Amino acid sequence: MAHAETLPAHKGPAAAPLSATFNPYAWIVGSVFAVLALPLVATLGYALATRWGATLVPDGLTLAWFVELWTTPRFLAAFARSLAVAVGALALSLVLVMPVALLAHTRYPWLDRWMNTLILMPFAVPPVVSSVGLLKLYAGGPLPLVGTPWILIPTYFTIVLPFMYRAIANSLRAVDVQSLMDAAQLLGAGPLKAFFLVILPNLRGGVQIAIFLSFSFLVGEFVFANMLVGTRFETLQVYLNNMRGASGHFTSALVITLFAFTLILTWLGNRQAEHTITEATR
Repeated sequence: MAHAETLPAHKGPAAAPLSATFNPYAWIVGSVFAVLALPLVATLGYALATRWGATLVPDGLTLAWFVELWTTPRFLAAFARSLAVAVGALALSLVLVMPVALLAHTRYPWLDRWMNTLILMPFAVPPVVSSVGLLKLYAGGPLPLVGTPWILIPTYFTIVLPFMYRAIANSLRAVDVQSLMDAAQLLGAGPLKAFFLVILPNLRGGVQIAIFLSFSFLVGEFVFANMLVGTRFETLQVYLNNMRGASGHFTSALVITLFAFTLILTWLGNRQAEHTITEATR
């Protein structure tokens, strides 16, 4: 009896796994990104359009609105004011937060617990509530600061305090501060010289990250600037609010400019963070 020869069954091309052809997470992320990017793309298109009325696409493209924006003295003055207030607030935060973070890390560990509670206050108290309290305190009396930039600098300091303290504290934890200070003092350096020449260079990465992120946040701040100073010291966001009745093309160019400026600062902060992590893992 002949045995039938068993032939291997023919196999077609293997089907690609479902996970390789359809990734639901990628679709979700892509959809969210598209929803968030669509208004920005439309604003950019309107800022570049010569005229965009009832048609689906603009009649033409131009950079005239950006040229008009950057040649407007009022915008340039508001931009300079925002930069000046942000730089002042960041300088104040560095002068005040750096010693506190160093003392909390080296001598008084209990101070770190208090600071961790304190830095939550800017998130717990709404800016509108803080503005009303500041108006009552500084609208008159011996320190009539309302309407002047001098009230914005300490107010902005409270905004950047969480970012600045956490960045500096985390950088201090990554460095053996006490050993470095002891070694520097054994070589004849005083406490201040040891801090500026030995400790501070090791904190540069964390400080730069905090500065970039805080700066991008301060440039976009509106509530405090509008309620405490308003048009008496017009910053970028106050200027944008006051120009809402102007040409839509002009305000679109202004919005895109502010977004690009904030995006560049955020990118610089993230790049510095990646560089710091890379250096720490070597």
